[in-house]
Amino acid sequence: MSDFINNFWSVYVAGITLAGIVGCLVLLVITARKKVVSDEENTTGHVWDEDLRELNNPMPRWWVWMFVITIIFGLLYLTAYPGLGTYAGKLQWSQVGAYEAEVEKAKAELEPLYARFTAMSTEDVSKDNQAMAIGERLFMNNCAQCHGSDARGSKGFPNLADSDWLHGGAPENIKQTITQGRIGMMPPQAEAVGSPDDVRNLAHYVLSLSGSPHDSLKASLGKSKFTACAACHGMDGKGNTMLGAPNLTDDIWLHGWGEQAIVDMINNGKMNEMPAQDKKLTPAQIDVLTAYVWGLSHKPAAAN
Repeated sequence: MSDFINNFWSVYVAGITLAGIVGCLVLLVITARKKVVSDEENTTGHVWDEDLRELNNPMPRWWVWMFVITIIFGLLYLTAYPGLGTYAGKLQWSQVGAYEAEVEKAKAELEPLYARFTAMSTEDVSKDNQAMAIGERLFMNNCAQCHGSDARGSKGFPNLADSDWLHGGAPENIKQTITQGRIGMMPPQAEAVGSPDDVRNLAHYVLSLSGSPHDSLKASLGKSKFTACAACHGMDGKGNTMLGAPNLTDDIWLHGWGEQAIVDMINNGKMNEMPAQDKKLTPAQIDVLTAYVWGLSHKPAAAN
């Protein structure tokens, strides 16, 4: 009911609910007081299949009392719990409150489990089998929906198992990303670059930075247009982790590879968001998840 824009709908819902209960009570009283008028056989006169007759008996008393008890229960329930528009109920119960209470209870129960990890460094936690088992479950429940169960991401979602990091791959950078989230924005640059041909020439120059297949003539023409991009990506195209600007020289493409993908990016820009997890996870859980994610790109080399 919190999304109602005025009090009318709250009163309307409460009125309909109470009117329904009162209507049931009135109907029950009228039915209970009505005297049964029957013929000699005490039937309603309705006959089915030639010999099936409906008896005209009054409603059993126990049945009447069941209806009365149900109505009383409904009124008591609506007094104690929310159900009448925006009225919160005497017990002040809510789904949000119940959820938060369960979360707090779970946090208290799990706190001893995480206690020994809080004093350890990220590197040491990443080598602890129990911590990594917990980190994997945290990742599956909170991160795999976007980054994939293998953490290798997909188009628009970064691969966490390589060494390419938009905002830096140090433990503190990863922890900050998980805790506070990230908002990445590439503004449209077509007007700053020039004509559609200039945009395509720039796309070929960007491809040339990573050694990707490109037209060298168009790339040479587009080099001067790269000044529109250098403010974020740097004149050498190696990006800026402070801004989350990708390295354009490493042949890793978050939003698609090729001339058309780059042209679309220049023309339309792009906005991505990594949601903050500090409302879902405790600081101890974030520490373990940080170690798990950091460990994905820092696995020890296999022995020969």
